[in-house]
Amino acid sequence: MIRHSARVAVNILPRVLKQGGRSMITFLRGNLAEKQPMRIVLDVGGVGYEVFIPLSSYDRLPSVGGSVQLFTIDHVREDAHLLYGFITEAERSLFLLLTGVSGIGPKLAISALSGLSVRDLKAAVVEGNVKRISTISGIGAKMAERIVVELKHKLSAAESLSAVAGESVEANVALRDALMALVALGYKQDDARVMVMRVNEKHPEVSDVERIIKLALSK
Repeated sequence: MIRHSARVAVNILPRVLKQGGRSMITFLRGNLAEKQPMRIVLDVGGVGYEVFIPLSSYDRLPSVGGSVQLFTIDHVREDAHLLYGFITEAERSLFLLLTGVSGIGPKLAISALSGLSVRDLKAAVVEGNVKRISTISGIGAKMAERIVVELKHKLSAAESLSAVAGESVEANVALRDALMALVALGYKQDDARVMVMRVNEKHPEVSDVERIIKLALSK
């Protein structure tokens, strides 16, 4: 069972909220006491927290002794109480989406985030690239298909566009706004994304939202 809450301000010790009898830790800030590829120990006010992390987060950690903040997911089951941590909110959000897919637990979700970056995994979902997703350790073709089917329409239009367009387009507000406008006009998200991408490929110099929309509708 996954439990997650909105960000809560903390100083030295993490604040544990009580809601319906359930404890939720949304992030931890402290010094790195131990560091392994998929497991760390975080010293928070003299208390050591064991946190399991994906390789995508491990690569961004400071040296042992350095200060770090991790966004966390508090996972409780009958025989264990585990913490999963992430350097970015995007990693945590995708982790939550993955654990919502039938047959995927926290361990496999961590493996997925270790096998592909957030951007690459989202792009594979948007493009229906089952082959790429199935390269992740522990995920076969059938599971990869399930991930595509269950997550494709859970990604926002902006997320879908930025995932397949690359870094330069993610920062292009005009493309994002044009995509959202096409969706508002009644186009399906996938169709709107393709329309905007075609305009960007043929007319990369165009940065006006209205012009992008007109070119997209003229195809």
